[in-house]
Amino acid sequence: MKLSPRDAAGYFAKPDPKRAGLLIYGGDAMRVALKRQQVIAALIGKTGEEEMRLTRIPASDLRSDPACLIDAMTAQGFFPGPRVAFVEDAADGLTKFIKPALEAWREGDAQIIVTAKQLNARSSLRKLFEGHNNSFAVGIYDDPPSKSEIESDLAKGGLTNIQADAMDALIALSRDIGPGDFRQVIEKISLYKLNDTTPLTPEDVMANAPTSTEAALDDVLNIVAEARSGEIGPVVRKLESQGVQPVGLCIGATRHFRTLYAAANNPSGIGGLRPPVFGARRDRMQRQLQRWSGRKLELALTMLTDTDLQLRSTSRAPTMALMERTLVRLAMLAGR
Repeated sequence: MKLSPRDAAGYFAKPDPKRAGLLIYGGDAMRVALKRQQVIAALIGKTGEEEMRLTRIPASDLRSDPACLIDAMTAQGFFPGPRVAFVEDAADGLTKFIKPALEAWREGDAQIIVTAKQLNARSSLRKLFEGHNNSFAVGIYDDPPSKSEIESDLAKGGLTNIQADAMDALIALSRDIGPGDFRQVIEKISLYKLNDTTPLTPEDVMANAPTSTEAALDDVLNIVAEARSGEIGPVVRKLESQGVQPVGLCIGATRHFRTLYAAANNPSGIGGLRPPVFGARRDRMQRQLQRWSGRKLELALTMLTDTDLQLRSTSRAPTMALMERTLVRLAMLAGR
Protein backbone atom coordinates (compact mmCIF):
# COMPACT_ATOMS: atom_id res chain seq x y z
CA MET A 1 0.00 0.00 0.00
CA LYS A 2 1.10 3.55 -0.63
CA LEU A 3 1.70 5.66 2.46
CA SER A 4 1.13 9.39 2.01
CA PRO A 5 3.80 11.82 3.29
CA ARG A 6 1.26 13.17 5.79
CA ASP A 7 0.64 9.72 7.29
CA ALA A 8 4.26 8.62 7.00
CA ALA A 9 5.50 10.80 9.89
CA GLY A 10 3.15 9.09 12.32
CA TYR A 11 3.98 5.64 10.98
CA PHE A 12 7.75 6.17 11.24
CA ALA A 13 7.32 7.13 14.89
CA LYS A 14 5.05 4.16 15.66
CA PRO A 15 5.29 1.45 12.99
CA ASP A 16 3.01 -1.58 13.00
CA PRO A 17 5.05 -4.73 13.86
CA LYS A 18 2.40 -6.88 12.16
CA ARG A 19 3.24 -5.44 8.74
CA ALA A 20 5.38 -7.55 6.41
CA GLY A 21 7.51 -4.75 5.09
CA LEU A 22 8.21 -1.13 4.31
CA LEU A 23 9.92 0.47 1.30
CA ILE A 24 11.45 3.91 1.83
CA TYR A 25 12.73 5.64 -1.31
CA GLY A 26 13.88 9.12 -2.27
CA GLY A 27 16.51 11.20 -4.03
CA ASP A 28 18.10 12.52 -0.83
CA ALA A 29 20.06 9.64 0.73
CA MET A 30 20.38 11.44 4.07
CA ARG A 31 16.63 11.97 4.45
CA VAL A 32 15.96 8.34 3.53
CA ALA A 33 18.61 7.15 6.02
CA LEU A 34 17.15 9.25 8.85
CA LYS A 35 13.65 7.86 8.30
CA ARG A 36 15.01 4.33 8.05
CA GLN A 37 16.90 4.76 11.34
CA GLN A 38 13.78 6.12 13.01
CA VAL A 39 11.49 3.30 11.95
CA ILE A 40 13.98 0.52 12.75
CA ALA A 41 14.64 2.02 16.19
CA ALA A 42 10.88 2.19 16.80
CA LEU A 43 10.51 -1.47 15.82
CA ILE A 44 13.41 -3.11 17.70
CA GLY A 45 14.32 -0.50 20.32
CA LYS A 46 17.69 0.92 21.29
CA THR A 47 19.23 -2.44 22.10
CA GLY A 48 17.88 -4.29 19.07
CA GLU A 49 21.08 -4.20 17.06
CA GLU A 50 23.20 -5.23 20.05
CA GLU A 51 20.87 -8.18 20.58
CA MET A 52 21.30 -9.21 16.92
CA ARG A 53 17.65 -8.54 16.08
CA LEU A 54 18.69 -6.45 13.06
CA THR A 55 20.11 -8.14 9.95
CA ARG A 56 21.67 -5.84 7.36
CA ILE A 57 21.63 -7.13 3.79
CA PRO A 58 23.52 -5.07 1.18
CA ALA A 59 22.02 -5.19 -2.31
CA SER A 60 25.11 -7.03 -3.62
CA ASP A 61 24.64 -9.83 -1.06
CA LEU A 62 21.03 -10.34 -2.07
CA ARG A 63 22.02 -10.55 -5.74
CA SER A 64 24.65 -13.20 -5.03
CA ASP A 65 22.49 -15.12 -2.54
CA PRO A 66 18.78 -14.64 -3.32
CA ALA A 67 17.72 -16.85 -0.38
CA CYS A 68 19.49 -14.72 2.27
CA LEU A 69 16.49 -12.42 2.76
CA ILE A 70 14.07 -15.27 3.49
CA ASP A 71 16.70 -16.85 5.75
CA ALA A 72 17.11 -13.59 7.71
CA MET A 73 13.35 -13.08 7.84
CA THR A 74 12.57 -16.53 9.28
CA ALA A 75 15.65 -17.06 11.48
CA GLN A 76 15.10 -17.35 15.22
CA GLY A 77 17.29 -15.03 17.29
CA PHE A 78 18.93 -15.62 20.67
CA PHE A 79 17.03 -12.70 22.21
CA PRO A 80 13.26 -12.23 22.32
CA GLY A 81 11.61 -9.30 20.60
CA PRO A 82 10.75 -7.94 17.15
CA ARG A 83 13.32 -8.39 14.38
CA VAL A 84 14.13 -6.51 11.18
CA ALA A 85 15.74 -7.65 7.94
CA PHE A 86 17.08 -4.48 6.31
CA VAL A 87 17.90 -4.40 2.58
CA GLU A 88 19.99 -1.36 1.70
CA ASP A 89 20.28 0.49 -1.65
CA ALA A 90 17.79 -1.71 -3.48
CA ALA A 91 16.70 -1.18 -7.07
CA ASP A 92 14.23 -2.73 -9.50
CA GLY A 93 16.66 -5.55 -10.21
CA LEU A 94 16.06 -6.90 -6.69
CA THR A 95 12.27 -7.04 -7.01
CA LYS A 96 12.36 -10.70 -8.08
CA PHE A 97 14.30 -11.58 -4.89
CA ILE A 98 12.24 -9.47 -2.48
CA LYS A 99 8.84 -10.57 -3.81
CA PRO A 100 9.09 -14.20 -2.59
CA ALA A 101 10.04 -13.01 0.89
CA LEU A 102 7.02 -10.69 1.10
CA GLU A 103 4.73 -13.46 -0.11
CA ALA A 104 6.17 -15.94 2.38
CA TRP A 105 6.06 -13.55 5.36
CA ARG A 106 4.10 -14.71 8.39
CA GLU A 107 3.40 -12.99 11.69
CA GLY A 108 6.43 -13.43 13.94
CA ASP A 109 8.90 -13.16 11.08
CA ALA A 110 11.33 -10.25 10.88
CA GLN A 111 9.82 -7.18 9.23
CA ILE A 112 11.42 -6.38 5.86
CA ILE A 113 12.69 -2.79 5.59
CA VAL A 114 14.00 -1.76 2.17
CA THR A 115 15.60 1.54 1.15
CA ALA A 116 16.16 2.77 -2.40
CA LYS A 117 17.01 5.87 -4.37
CA GLN A 118 14.33 7.79 -6.27
CA LEU A 119 11.87 5.42 -7.97
CA ASN A 120 9.38 6.47 -10.64
CA ALA A 121 5.77 5.32 -10.81
CA ARG A 122 6.70 2.51 -13.24
CA SER A 123 9.23 1.02 -10.80
CA SER A 124 8.64 -2.70 -10.21
CA LEU A 125 9.92 -2.34 -6.64
CA ARG A 126 7.41 0.42 -5.89
CA LYS A 127 4.60 -1.56 -7.49
CA LEU A 128 5.52 -4.60 -5.39
CA PHE A 129 5.18 -2.78 -2.06
CA GLU A 130 2.28 -0.55 -3.12
CA GLY A 131 0.36 -3.55 -4.43
CA HIS A 132 1.01 -5.79 -1.43
CA ASN A 133 -1.85 -5.77 1.08
CA ASN A 134 0.40 -5.95 4.15
CA SER A 135 3.30 -3.65 3.32
CA PHE A 136 3.85 0.05 2.75
CA ALA A 137 5.82 2.18 0.31
CA VAL A 138 6.63 5.81 1.05
CA GLY A 139 8.54 8.40 -0.96
CA ILE A 140 10.78 10.86 0.89
CA TYR A 141 11.02 14.23 -0.86
CA ASP A 142 13.29 17.20 -0.29
CA ASP A 143 10.80 19.03 1.91
CA PRO A 144 12.10 20.41 5.22
CA PRO A 145 10.61 18.88 8.40
CA SER A 146 7.17 20.08 9.43
CA LYS A 147 6.44 21.83 12.71
CA SER A 148 4.95 18.63 14.16
CA GLU A 149 8.06 16.63 13.22
CA ILE A 150 10.32 19.21 14.88
CA GLU A 151 8.13 19.17 18.00
CA SER A 152 8.30 15.37 18.06
CA ASP A 153 12.12 15.38 17.79
CA LEU A 154 12.37 17.95 20.59
CA ALA A 155 10.01 15.96 22.78
CA LYS A 156 12.25 12.90 22.44
CA GLY A 157 15.00 15.03 23.95
CA GLY A 158 12.72 16.05 26.81
CA LEU A 159 11.87 19.51 25.44
CA THR A 160 8.20 20.46 25.44
CA ASN A 161 8.33 24.04 26.74
CA ILE A 162 9.13 25.96 23.55
CA GLN A 163 8.54 29.65 22.86
CA ALA A 164 6.73 30.40 19.60
CA ASP A 165 9.66 32.53 18.42
CA ALA A 166 12.04 29.65 19.11
CA MET A 167 9.92 27.30 17.00
CA ASP A 168 9.90 29.88 14.19
CA ALA A 169 13.70 30.06 14.42
CA LEU A 170 13.97 26.26 14.20
CA ILE A 171 11.63 26.10 11.21
CA ALA A 172 13.69 28.77 9.43
CA LEU A 173 16.93 26.95 10.28
CA SER A 174 15.57 23.65 8.95
CA ARG A 175 15.17 25.35 5.56
CA ASP A 176 18.76 26.61 5.52
CA ILE A 177 20.67 23.44 6.39
CA GLY A 178 20.54 19.78 5.44
CA PRO A 179 18.53 17.18 7.36
CA GLY A 180 21.60 15.58 8.94
CA ASP A 181 22.93 18.93 10.17
CA PHE A 182 19.49 19.87 11.49
CA ARG A 183 19.24 16.58 13.42
CA GLN A 184 22.59 17.40 15.04
CA VAL A 185 21.28 20.84 16.02
CA ILE A 186 18.26 19.23 17.71
CA GLU A 187 20.56 16.86 19.60
CA LYS A 188 22.81 19.74 20.69
CA ILE A 189 19.80 21.74 21.91
CA SER A 190 18.57 18.74 23.91
CA LEU A 191 21.93 18.48 25.68
CA TYR A 192 22.16 22.26 26.06
CA LYS A 193 18.79 22.34 27.85
CA LEU A 194 19.35 19.19 29.92
CA ASN A 195 17.80 19.67 33.38
CA ASP A 196 16.80 23.22 32.40
CA THR A 197 13.06 23.75 32.86
CA THR A 198 12.93 27.26 31.37
CA PRO A 199 11.33 27.67 27.91
CA LEU A 200 13.43 27.17 24.82
CA THR A 201 14.18 30.64 23.40
CA PRO A 202 15.43 31.92 20.02
CA GLU A 203 18.73 32.71 21.76
CA ASP A 204 19.07 29.04 22.74
CA VAL A 205 18.49 28.03 19.12
CA MET A 206 21.08 30.44 17.77
CA ALA A 207 23.60 29.35 20.40
CA ASN A 208 23.43 25.83 18.97
CA ALA A 209 23.03 26.65 15.27
CA PRO A 210 25.97 26.10 12.90
CA THR A 211 28.26 29.13 12.84
CA SER A 212 27.98 29.26 9.07
CA THR A 213 24.80 27.88 7.58
CA GLU A 214 25.07 26.70 4.02
CA ALA A 215 23.34 29.03 1.59
CA ALA A 216 21.84 26.50 -0.78
CA LEU A 217 22.34 27.18 -4.45
CA ASP A 218 18.63 26.64 -4.96
CA ASP A 219 17.91 29.63 -2.71
CA VAL A 220 19.56 32.18 -4.98
CA LEU A 221 18.11 30.54 -8.11
CA ASN A 222 14.59 30.72 -6.66
CA ILE A 223 15.17 34.36 -5.69
CA VAL A 224 16.20 35.15 -9.26
CA ALA A 225 13.33 33.23 -10.88
CA GLU A 226 10.84 34.97 -8.59
CA ALA A 227 12.11 38.47 -9.49
CA ARG A 228 13.36 39.27 -5.96
CA SER A 229 16.38 41.20 -7.20
CA GLY A 230 16.95 43.05 -3.92
CA GLU A 231 17.77 39.79 -2.14
CA ILE A 232 20.40 38.57 -4.58
CA GLY A 233 23.43 40.46 -3.24
CA PRO A 234 23.42 39.12 0.36
CA VAL A 235 22.89 35.51 -0.75
CA VAL A 236 25.65 35.75 -3.37
CA ARG A 237 27.99 37.13 -0.68
CA LYS A 238 27.11 34.18 1.53
CA LEU A 239 27.76 31.69 -1.25
CA GLU A 240 31.06 33.38 -2.06
CA SER A 241 32.17 33.20 1.58
CA GLN A 242 31.56 29.44 1.48
CA GLY A 243 33.77 28.96 -1.56
CA VAL A 244 31.11 28.66 -4.27
CA GLN A 245 32.70 29.50 -7.61
CA PRO A 246 31.01 31.79 -10.19
CA VAL A 247 31.24 29.10 -12.87
CA GLY A 248 29.48 26.61 -10.59
CA LEU A 249 26.78 29.20 -9.87
CA CYS A 250 26.35 29.80 -13.59
CA ILE A 251 26.06 26.08 -14.30
CA GLY A 252 23.43 25.72 -11.58
CA ALA A 253 21.45 28.69 -12.91
CA THR A 254 21.60 27.30 -16.45
CA ARG A 255 20.31 23.93 -15.26
CA HIS A 256 17.45 25.61 -13.37
CA PHE A 257 16.34 27.71 -16.34
CA ARG A 258 16.67 24.78 -18.75
CA THR A 259 14.25 22.88 -16.53
CA LEU A 260 11.82 25.81 -16.60
CA TYR A 261 12.23 26.06 -20.39
CA ALA A 262 11.53 22.33 -20.83
CA ALA A 263 8.42 22.65 -18.65
CA ALA A 264 7.21 25.73 -20.54
CA ASN A 265 7.40 23.77 -23.78
CA ASN A 266 5.88 20.57 -22.44
CA PRO A 267 2.09 20.13 -22.86
CA SER A 268 1.97 18.62 -19.36
CA GLY A 269 4.10 21.37 -17.80
CA ILE A 270 6.25 20.47 -14.80
CA GLY A 271 4.40 17.17 -14.41
CA GLY A 272 5.58 16.00 -17.83
CA LEU A 273 9.30 16.38 -17.18
CA ARG A 274 11.66 13.42 -17.18
CA PRO A 275 13.32 12.93 -14.82
CA PRO A 276 10.38 14.19 -12.78
CA VAL A 277 10.45 17.10 -10.31
CA PHE A 278 8.92 16.27 -6.92
CA GLY A 279 7.53 17.83 -3.77
CA ALA A 280 7.92 21.47 -2.79
CA ARG A 281 10.44 22.11 -5.58
CA ARG A 282 7.83 21.12 -8.15
CA ASP A 283 5.22 23.47 -6.64
CA ARG A 284 7.69 26.33 -6.48
CA MET A 285 8.84 25.92 -10.09
CA GLN A 286 5.20 25.74 -11.17
CA ARG A 287 4.63 29.17 -9.61
CA GLN A 288 7.81 30.50 -11.22
CA LEU A 289 6.54 29.48 -14.66
CA GLN A 290 3.77 32.04 -14.32
CA ARG A 291 6.43 34.75 -14.65
CA TRP A 292 8.41 33.15 -17.46
CA SER A 293 7.23 32.84 -21.05
CA GLY A 294 9.12 30.69 -23.53
CA ARG A 295 10.65 33.82 -25.07
CA LYS A 296 11.84 35.13 -21.70
CA LEU A 297 13.42 31.76 -20.91
CA GLU A 298 15.24 31.77 -24.25
CA LEU A 299 16.67 35.21 -23.42
CA ALA A 300 17.65 33.98 -19.95
CA LEU A 301 19.52 30.98 -21.35
CA THR A 302 21.29 33.20 -23.88
CA MET A 303 22.38 35.57 -21.11
CA LEU A 304 23.70 32.67 -19.06
CA THR A 305 25.57 31.20 -22.02
CA ASP A 306 27.23 34.56 -22.70
CA THR A 307 28.14 34.88 -19.02
CA ASP A 308 29.58 31.38 -18.93
CA LEU A 309 31.83 32.21 -21.90
CA GLN A 310 32.99 35.40 -20.18
CA LEU A 311 33.72 33.57 -16.94
CA ARG A 312 35.86 31.03 -18.78
CA SER A 313 37.68 33.66 -20.86
CA THR A 314 40.88 35.51 -19.98
CA SER A 315 38.94 38.63 -19.02
CA ARG A 316 40.17 40.37 -15.86
CA ALA A 317 36.67 41.40 -14.80
CA PRO A 318 35.73 40.28 -11.23
CA THR A 319 34.01 36.99 -11.93
CA MET A 320 31.56 36.91 -9.02
CA ALA A 321 30.52 40.50 -9.70
CA LEU A 322 29.93 39.50 -13.32
CA MET A 323 27.78 36.57 -12.25
CA GLU A 324 25.85 38.68 -9.76
CA ARG A 325 25.09 41.27 -12.45
CA THR A 326 23.69 38.53 -14.70
CA LEU A 327 21.48 37.24 -11.87
CA VAL A 328 20.14 40.73 -11.23
CA ARG A 329 19.39 41.15 -14.95
CA LEU A 330 17.55 37.83 -14.94
CA ALA A 331 15.47 38.87 -11.93
CA MET A 332 14.59 42.14 -13.66
CA LEU A 333 13.60 40.18 -16.76
CA ALA A 334 11.28 38.05 -14.64
CA GLY A 335 9.69 41.19 -13.21
CA ARG A 336 8.75 42.72 -16.55
